[in-house]
Amino acid sequence: MSPLLFAAAALAGGVGAGLRYLVDLGVARLVGARYPWGVLAINLSGSFVLGVITGGFPAAAFIVGAGLLGGYTTFSTAMLDTVALWRDGSRPAAAFNAAGMLVLGILAAIGGLALGAALAG
Repeated sequence: MSPLLFAAAALAGGVGAGLRYLVDLGVARLVGARYPWGVLAINLSGSFVLGVITGGFPAAAFIVGAGLLGGYTTFSTAMLDTVALWRDGSRPAAAFNAAGMLVLGILAAIGGLALGAALAG
């Protein structure tokens, strides 16, 4: 890996982290913060975009996937939110957050792969 490629991925990761903050903040302001809808939106959109990139534009997969989307998506926050929901007595929401994020994330990635393959021709 060249130093330039490494620097581009690192810069993209910083941009992704900033985007994650803005999306989470925007969704929380839009729908409220009782359930972590922002983290769900972030992880599902990240899964979808990674599918598109992987399926249609593999040359961009390192910078966009590992860099931008690596900084944007957040599995650890999703699991911490799941534990917090469970601890606060919101057991159905905790179960949805854990299982729903996994199932919906897989479906988003599959959709993204299909779209990426279609765009690539």
